[in-house]
Amino acid sequence: MKLILAIVNKIDSDKLLRSLMERGFKATLISSTGGFLREGNSTFLIGAEEEEVEKILGIIQENCRTRREIVKIWPPIPEVTSFYTPPLEVEIGGATVFILNVEKLIKF
Repeated sequence: MKLILAIVNKIDSDKLLRSLMERGFKATLISSTGGFLREGNSTFLIGAEEEEVEKILGIIQENCRTRREIVKIWPPIPEVTSFYTPPLEVEIGGATVFILNVEKLIKF
């Protein structure tokens, strides 16, 4: 058994969850924040048999595409009013996926 831990952009999370459920996979969704832009992410925990892993990875890849976006970089602390950087084009979206071996599964 495997545990798939997928960190995706919050924009992609509803579409991914719907797609997983339509294909019979269950997932636990946890709101998270991180990365360079400190934007909202969603962390998916998906338990899967080894033979299902590639299918789940395909679903994640279908629903979590990268895209380029213009963003404004905020000051490191709100008190710094003179801080300015021009808008920056960055790549957002996609997914970071970890696949972990599960030693034991217990359901109560």
